[in-house]
Amino acid sequence: MRLSDARVVLTGASGGIGLAIATALCASGARVLAVARHREPLAPLLERYPQHLSWIGADLTVAAERRAVFAKANTLGGINLLINAAGVNHFAMLEQLDDSEINALLAVNIGAPICLTRLLLPLLKQADSAMVVNVGSTYGSIGYPGYASYCASKFALRGFSEALRRELADTRVSVLYVAPRATRTTMNSAAAQALNDALKANVDDPHTVASAVIHAIAGDRRDVYLGWPERFFVRLNSLLPHLVDRGLRKQLPLIRRLSQKTDPEKPKP
Repeated sequence: MRLSDARVVLTGASGGIGLAIATALCASGARVLAVARHREPLAPLLERYPQHLSWIGADLTVAAERRAVFAKANTLGGINLLINAAGVNHFAMLEQLDDSEINALLAVNIGAPICLTRLLLPLLKQADSAMVVNVGSTYGSIGYPGYASYCASKFALRGFSEALRRELADTRVSVLYVAPRATRTTMNSAAAQALNDALKANVDDPHTVASAVIHAIAGDRRDVYLGWPERFFVRLNSLLPHLVDRGLRKQLPLIRRLSQKTDPEKPKP
């Protein structure tokens, strides 16, 4: 896809990876409808790219607000790119979460992108060529202790992407699934950052992830997994999961201890 011709709906646009993607798209000449609850983080970008960027405030877990996004997307003269980048995270053992926290995470991370994609598919199908991009996670391929509900949502997003790609195989709409590794964003709690530090985990800058997403879109890719050795562990987990089981069991005391240091974050889509 030529980015200068892109007409984009981008969710989660006000922070972290989403804001970095919005910046890269505008710099490439794309027209972007940024979907986010808060306008303030986007203000400098809106001022810098008034002809390329517009904003709509929406809670994507609410059907009426998804319909408002659909109506606004029509003002772009149609769209040919949907990027589902909104997401929330919890670093906590499962028993530390209550039902409302689990349900809110699932609503944002998997319910909203499925429902928004369904709503926008008629617009995407009108384009000569179009793409749905789902921003997942390495934890969509490796179940990690302390992230059970988050992993469940990202495993589901990966499965949704695969099934939708096959469902749209005879159309002009393609599907790209992107799996970042740990990324430096405000979505990470202090406890999650402490775990990354203790494990000496690789943590990417959001602009690094955004650059990979942009190159994958331009190259019409179908799957992108970021980082080494994370890509290796994804493959190892699919072939020899018991080896990964053993490695992660050794980390359990550390994970349990750090997960109890702070209360899990409340979801902020």
